[in-house]
Amino acid sequence: MPLRIVFCGTPAFGLPSLKTLLAAPQFSVEAVVTQPDRPRRRGQNPAHSPVKDAALEAKLPIYQPEKIKSPDAAEFLKRIAPDAVVIIAYGQIIPRGLLEIPKLGWINLHGSLLPRYRGAAPIQRAILNGDGRTGLTTMRIDAGLDTGPILEQLEMEIGADETAPELMARMGEAGTSLLIHTLQQLAIGELTPKPQNNALATFAPPLKKEEGLLDWSRPAREIYNRIRAFQPWPGTYTHFRGRLCHLWGHPAESPADIGAHEPGSIVESRGEMHVACGEGTWLRVEHIQPEGRKRMSAGEFANGARISSAEKFTSSQ
Repeated sequence: MPLRIVFCGTPAFGLPSLKTLLAAPQFSVEAVVTQPDRPRRRGQNPAHSPVKDAALEAKLPIYQPEKIKSPDAAEFLKRIAPDAVVIIAYGQIIPRGLLEIPKLGWINLHGSLLPRYRGAAPIQRAILNGDGRTGLTTMRIDAGLDTGPILEQLEMEIGADETAPELMARMGEAGTSLLIHTLQQLAIGELTPKPQNNALATFAPPLKKEEGLLDWSRPAREIYNRIRAFQPWPGTYTHFRGRLCHLWGHPAESPADIGAHEPGSIVESRGEMHVACGEGTWLRVEHIQPEGRKRMSAGEFANGARISSAEKFTSSQ
């Protein structure tokens, strides 16, 4: 008999695992639980989550509770009586009463090597902090925030220039084999959960829009890590002539023969735009998107703005 699965998730990070479960004969995906449809952009109608789109394509039953703590959620799961619930980036804490329904529990694929980076944004926080390695964890969730016992882990490198969307896509694909192996081993009783060491726990809270504001007093590498981590949202931004500008760039060598500059100072040299950062470092700006306008190259921006030698990017208007 195939293992009966309810899949619980929302963003694209969980799609490779859902599609693998659907294709594997040893599993039977009975239903999908995902967040309610939400407006994606101002003025648009509510849009499906990536997981809902995949469930519709597979003609699976879909359940979208506003709050997973509702009595209806317990009735829904008891009616299906799954062997396990696979949960990947769903977006809500699961109440204790629901955790006891599937006999193998709720099995989570988390984007870090727990207990490091518990929370909603482990991949972004790892890049933001300049980590060179990360990984994936399967765990049996409990009523806490990513505090459940660890089942298996897979360590991975983070590329020096890898952005959050790139790393997230790669980790989503890599997580499929880890998840499948975990489920197979649990089904035959060959996997012993291991408690997390809470003393080693670190946290990865949800991203906030204000975190995208660049502080030019920080070294260029830290600013670059922020640019990599905060794609596509909240992005990284600064102010120029009182207007907000989103900005992309890379650390670079100091432009030739210009001497020291205050952080935020803009220097055009050999057709390139550089910004002075903390500790004598520099960021080469590649693209800029002024508020209300399209994204453009740094050269296009400089030609249109006619930047003077005394002008700076700032952290305030």
